[in-house]
Amino acid sequence: MTMSPNALCFGDEFSASGIPCLVHIEGHGLTITFPPDHDGGESRSESVSFSALTVSAGGLDHDQLVLTWTGLAGQRTLYLKNPDVIRVFRQAAPDHLTMPLEHAAAQVRQVRQRHRAVWTIVGAILVTLVLGLWFGSDGLVELAVNRIPVEWENKLGESAYRDFLIHQDVVKEGPAVDAVTEMVRRLAKPIPDNPYTFNITVVKSDVVNAFALPGGYIVVFTGLMKKAENAEEVAGVLAHELNHVLQRHGLERIVKQLGFVAVVSIVLGNPPGLGGVMKQLGVELMTLKFGRAQETEADVTGLQLLYQAKINPEGMITFFQRLAEKDEGRVEWLSTHPMSSGRAERLKTELAAMPKPTLEPFSFEWAKIRTSLGPSTSSSP
Repeated sequence: MTMSPNALCFGDEFSASGIPCLVHIEGHGLTITFPPDHDGGESRSESVSFSALTVSAGGLDHDQLVLTWTGLAGQRTLYLKNPDVIRVFRQAAPDHLTMPLEHAAAQVRQVRQRHRAVWTIVGAILVTLVLGLWFGSDGLVELAVNRIPVEWENKLGESAYRDFLIHQDVVKEGPAVDAVTEMVRRLAKPIPDNPYTFNITVVKSDVVNAFALPGGYIVVFTGLMKKAENAEEVAGVLAHELNHVLQRHGLERIVKQLGFVAVVSIVLGNPPGLGGVMKQLGVELMTLKFGRAQETEADVTGLQLLYQAKINPEGMITFFQRLAEKDEGRVEWLSTHPMSSGRAERLKTELAAMPKPTLEPFSFEWAKIRTSLGPSTSSSP
């Protein structure tokens, strides 16, 4: 069967760039036909009723009709851009979808009204880039990042996350997992309009570190937990990592590294181009280095998040103070990260300006958590 796709579908089993599909509008709802798999099998179809759908405007230009539902295969998101398909859908949709469709149409009209102004701004930015000011054009990077949907970011981070964990000794359950889960739950609670579901994994390793991937995927090494003198120190590191995600620092670094053509592709609204690039970023994500400004922002916003979560912010400061011993002899401007001693001093100043925090203890005893992890094979802080 030959099919000409007229929509793009995202789902748990699909790649980060989605899968092209053919949508037919029928009396009961939609019939969606997917292309044959790589093994040469036949195309497959699935149906969804109008009653299961939620409707909104979306896409990089908010000029697409976005349909979402949850079925046997999990959550699906369908992007309709073909004007004929959208028109047929509007004509066939039952009354309960009228208001969401009108709201989506209003969003599209607003985008079109701004279109000429946006093109003028983009043109000015492109001229600036051509003149050699690309590396200082943080505004363009921010514009590109803001045009990347969160679901794409989630797929990107999840792919790198799963590839990394394949080769790791993961702690799947126990006191350590329960402890970091409680910390993340406490930290996530005060975040307003949080678009991310944080996924945290504990990995057996004496590396004193944790890292965050786009989309909210966090890895904590047991070496960090063994070296932390209290739970508040680990919570401080987690608050820092969560804010790398919330501030979309990972995406900023990726966009910055992609270069002129890819970034302009994102700004001008080329989802297939971005999807192709994303497939090649797994290795880069695992070696991603944040800039000084990003590290400082994650420190300060992390401190504020600890305060809001009623977790003692002193833990973040004392941890950096102890790590400063490893920084002895380093020249700060040679590093992409601020020295730990300098970070601790900055955080002291920030904390001094805050009202006295109201603190709530964790439900676990940190000494028991460390004991459950066994002895460390490294003596370095």
